[in-house]
Amino acid sequence: MNSFNSLAFIAFAAPLFFMSCKHEVIPTVDSDSICFERDVLPLIVSNCATSGCHDAATAEDGYVLTNYATITRKGVKAGNPDGSELYEVILENEMPPKNPMSADQKAIIKAWIAGGAENGMNCSSDCDSNVYTYSQAVTPLVTKYCIGCHTYPGASGNLDLSLHSAMKSIGTSGKLMGVLYGNGYPLMPPGNSQIMTDCEIKQLQKWIQDGCPEN
Repeated sequence: MNSFNSLAFIAFAAPLFFMSCKHEVIPTVDSDSICFERDVLPLIVSNCATSGCHDAATAEDGYVLTNYATITRKGVKAGNPDGSELYEVILENEMPPKNPMSADQKAIIKAWIAGGAENGMNCSSDCDSNVYTYSQAVTPLVTKYCIGCHTYPGASGNLDLSLHSAMKSIGTSGKLMGVLYGNGYPLMPPGNSQIMTDCEIKQLQKWIQDGCPEN
């Protein structure tokens, strides 16, 4: 290979090399701002404690990720996210395998473990039930509680709740409220009764009563 071709090859290959070595940037989150019950539990339950994975019935690889006791029983080293198997598999997009958590969601898990993996409960919330538009209330709730299972590829029940049309369909049919309370439908997230706060449920109810608009 002559010198010109060598330089051309380097110029072509170098960007590919650096692209292949590029790692996902995880934002820095103040661990003091993280509350287990409010911020962490919904993410793990909706993304990991699903049928066939880490719910009580399946317990894949011996892990049940449905509450504080089972989540911290193994795989979590308080104060050491990099040494915690739970964070490692989430960071490497091994869990959930179909629809990995976002960088912001990974940052929440990391900050919680780094801060001591405490069982924060009854945390304050900035939820306002008078805010119930699709963009400001519904979409963030779906991202927090539902997208782990219900988005393509591999959307559970072939239901992609990242789409307004799908949310409107289950809202107007009564299914959305049904799965939250188990009224004639399986509880969602699976096996967890009313994981959403009363304020969040009111936001959904008001959005439904308003006709499920894409506002």
